[in-house]
Amino acid sequence: MKAYEVNFDGLVGPTHNYGGLSYGNVASQSNSQQASNPREAARQGLAKMKALMDMGFQQGVLAPQERPDVAALRALGFGGSDAQVIERAARDAMPLLVASCSASSMWVANAATVSPSADTADGRVHFTAANLNCKYHRSIEHPTTSRVLGAMFRDERHFAHHAALPAVGQFGDEGAANHTRFCRDYGEAGVEFFVFGRSAFDTRYPAPQKYPARQTLEASQAVARLHGLSEEGVVYAQQNPAVIDQGVFHNDVIAVGNGELLFYHEDAFVDTAPMLAQLQAKLAKRGGHFQAVCVPRSQVAVEDAVRSYLFNSQLLSRADGSMLLIVPEECRANERVWQYLQQLTAQGGPIAEVKVFDLKQSMQNGGGPACLRLRVALNETELAAVNPGVIMTAPLYDTLTQWVDRHYRDRLSEADLADPQLLVECRTALDELTQILKLGAVYPFQLQP
Repeated sequence: MKAYEVNFDGLVGPTHNYGGLSYGNVASQSNSQQASNPREAARQGLAKMKALMDMGFQQGVLAPQERPDVAALRALGFGGSDAQVIERAARDAMPLLVASCSASSMWVANAATVSPSADTADGRVHFTAANLNCKYHRSIEHPTTSRVLGAMFRDERHFAHHAALPAVGQFGDEGAANHTRFCRDYGEAGVEFFVFGRSAFDTRYPAPQKYPARQTLEASQAVARLHGLSEEGVVYAQQNPAVIDQGVFHNDVIAVGNGELLFYHEDAFVDTAPMLAQLQAKLAKRGGHFQAVCVPRSQVAVEDAVRSYLFNSQLLSRADGSMLLIVPEECRANERVWQYLQQLTAQGGPIAEVKVFDLKQSMQNGGGPACLRLRVALNETELAAVNPGVIMTAPLYDTLTQWVDRHYRDRLSEADLADPQLLVECRTALDELTQILKLGAVYPFQLQP
C-alpha cells in the first residue's frame, strides 16, 4: 500500500504580533515591539502550502487558536465581561495580555509528536500534544491543539490521541521540533530520532548556561512509550548545549531529516559519531541505508545558521528519489549560506534542488518553513480517513485566501491588542473557519453553554 508524508501547515492566526515572548529565540527577541501584518503573514503561509500542493506533495492545513485567550486571563484573576478582562489586563499586566494574544500556534512543528502506524505497537498513527511548558504563552495551547487534532484525525480505528505530558519542567515537551523519523519508505517501519536538550534526573548530561533547554530526555522517552515504539526503532541524542546558548532553541534550527537522510550542522549534537552509527545500524535492520550530510562550521557558522534558518527548512522526497530543500528568503540573503547551498546542489548528492520562499512575517517572529508544518506519515487508507476539509486543494486555497482578506488586519501593534474588538474579530473569523475546514466546535467560545 502506498504511503505519503503529509505536511499540515499552521494557518497564521488573526493576532499575529511581535511580542518578543520567546527567550532564547534570537529573531523573536530582536523584532520585539515592531508592528506586524497578520494578513500578509497568513497569505505567505498559504502561498507556501499552495506551491507545495502544486508540486505534487500532499498538503494539509492546521487551524490557529482562539486569541486573545480570555479564559487564561480569567484563570490569572482578571474578571468581568470579556471586554473588561482585556481592558483590565492591558491596564494592570500588559505582558500577560500580550502572551494571551500570541499567534505562536502557527508553528505547528511544536503542536505534537506523531508516530506513524508502521512504527507503533497497535498499528495506529499516534499523536501526543506537546505541553510546551517552557513558555507560558505556548503552554496554554495544548487543550485546543488536542481538540483540533482530534477533529482532523477522528477515526479511532486508525488514529490514537494522547494528552500532553504533565506540565512540569521534568517533562518539558516541544513536540516534533525535536523529533525526526528515518525510513526507507513512509509506509515501512522506521527509526524515530528524539533530540533532547537536557535530562531532568541524570546529571551526566551537560546543560546550557545562557538559554533554557526546552526538551527533556524524560519527555521524549515518555512519548516513545505512549506511542508503543520498540527499542529497535528509537534513537535518543542530546543537542549540543553550546548551540542552545547561541539561539538554537529547538533541534529543527540546527538539523533536519527525511527519508534516509540527516542534514545537520557540525556542532548540532553531543557525541555525534556514535549517534550516527546507531542510526545507521538501526535503520539498516529495517532495510534502510542511512545517509548524513554534515555542514562544516568552517563554511557556515552557527550564527549564520540561526539568522538564516538554513536548517529550519523542509526536506522533501520527490518522485525521482531526489530531495528538495525548502528554505526561507533569508538563506539567499546570507552570502555564506547561499554559497554553501549552491555548492551542495552542484555536488550531485541527495539534495538536488533548493527552493526559496518569502516567509518574512513568520521569520521575524522566529519561525521558518519547518516550524510551520507538522509531518504526518499516512498510508492510503489512513489518508482517506483524515477529515477531508483540512486537505489543501485549489478551491480551499482560494476560500482561505478570501477568508483571510475579509477577517485579518494588515497592521497590528502591541497597543492594538488592548482593543476588545480584536477578540470579536478573531471569534467571528474562527467560527467561519471551523465550517470551512469541517472541524465542528473546537474553540472555547464555541464550547461554552
